[in-house]
Amino acid sequence: MRNHLVILLFSLVLLVSCSTRHPEVPQQFQATEQQACIFPDYTDVTVPANIAPLNFMAADPSVTSCVAQVDYEGGSFTYGEGNKVIIDESEWAVMLQSARGKSLTITFYTQAEGGAWQQSKPFRIHVADDEIDPWLSYRLIEPSYVAYETIELMQRNLTSFEESVIRSNRQNRNQCLNCHSYQNYHTENMLYHVRGKGGGTMLTYKHQSKLMTAMRREGMISNPVYPSWHPYLPLIAFSTNKTGQLFHTQSAEKIEVQDTQSELVLYDVERDAMRIIPSPIEDFENFPTWTPDGKQLYYTSAHFVCQDTVIPKERELANRYKELQYNLYVRDFNADSLTFSERRLVLDEVAMNQSATLPRVSPDGKYLLFASGQFGCFHIWHPDADIRLLDLETQRLDSLQALNSDRAESYPSWSSNGRWILMASRRDDGNYSRVYIAYFDREGKAYKAFAVPQADPEHDKLLLKSYNRPETMLEKVTGRN
Repeated sequence: MRNHLVILLFSLVLLVSCSTRHPEVPQQFQATEQQACIFPDYTDVTVPANIAPLNFMAADPSVTSCVAQVDYEGGSFTYGEGNKVIIDESEWAVMLQSARGKSLTITFYTQAEGGAWQQSKPFRIHVADDEIDPWLSYRLIEPSYVAYETIELMQRNLTSFEESVIRSNRQNRNQCLNCHSYQNYHTENMLYHVRGKGGGTMLTYKHQSKLMTAMRREGMISNPVYPSWHPYLPLIAFSTNKTGQLFHTQSAEKIEVQDTQSELVLYDVERDAMRIIPSPIEDFENFPTWTPDGKQLYYTSAHFVCQDTVIPKERELANRYKELQYNLYVRDFNADSLTFSERRLVLDEVAMNQSATLPRVSPDGKYLLFASGQFGCFHIWHPDADIRLLDLETQRLDSLQALNSDRAESYPSWSSNGRWILMASRRDDGNYSRVYIAYFDREGKAYKAFAVPQADPEHDKLLLKSYNRPETMLEKVTGRN
């Protein structure tokens, strides 16, 4: 079936390629053994079999002209527009299908103004036999701390460059949008929070949307946040938090978001009933996430005991903010009684002088993905923060060196088939987080991460916004939100 599809697509390409201008490969050039210097860095990455074209540009600002020759099993195409490589979508589809389970080879030629052509060492783009969920959602936000500014919850088709708005605060700049979440990768049941005047939780259940303005119930610390849908029951686990911000004047971390109190709650959507999951007041429980079978709830928890009897707890926490470190725990869940067992320690991060946040269980239930930094639970500004992987069967902890960088990595998540890891990374410039994707094979090995491709490879350089909380979906969000 795949061979027939390749032939059909190739035939379509032949019909349109006659009117498509492909640059000539330079006849005279200096061949080098230097690695191609491109942005985004797509050299030797492994990509989904249905990803949009990996357009790129010369990273050297002195380059004024470039040509990329892409070789695949059925032939080759050449591209180059100034210092950018913009790949035709229909031709890319042909090449992806041909290279599925194999590789594309790219030879890159560059020329500075008035200079000779240079040929970099050819590199490969490996095409996995696995696809990725077609849709990705994320929050676009300016890294500003004095006001919400413009915040948009967006969705992007990963197989093309289609992008649309799920919800924007352009009409009401006093609102903050956050914590979008879906039940089992489907958009029939989803939610996100709308904070500020006229806000609440926008809950969509069975395609019917309703703004829930009174989700905080008696005995709760605050409105619920950080949601996790049960994989098949009409239940949502939240944390409820008392949160503050600290600002640094002489640190690359810039800002610290810190809880002074937090605990977990369980919400029954159909009964509109909330129950608190009891915990000691000295324990700050946060970021719940269900296992794919719905029988366990993983989360993070920090233990903090005040030592100063004079100053308020909030002040002492601010003074000792580096001492707040989170471990990983799990509770068994009884779906009949809607109750939880006592917690069990999963990973003692504190013993390693580390702090865990944002755990996510793989769709096959074998692995636990999480972000790890030296302290706290809001690592998006922590340069030392990386994504880690715990094998739940062997308890082996993997540092995932192939996909991390020397800058902050946060917001890890899985694709629905468990073959792709997504994260928000500040590796490009240290200031803005971008969505990166890494292949994770069936043997539990992670590969080099790559940036979500854009129609214009310069798009993310010019976009002065961060991408937060990348989540894949199996279908597009539709209707009024």
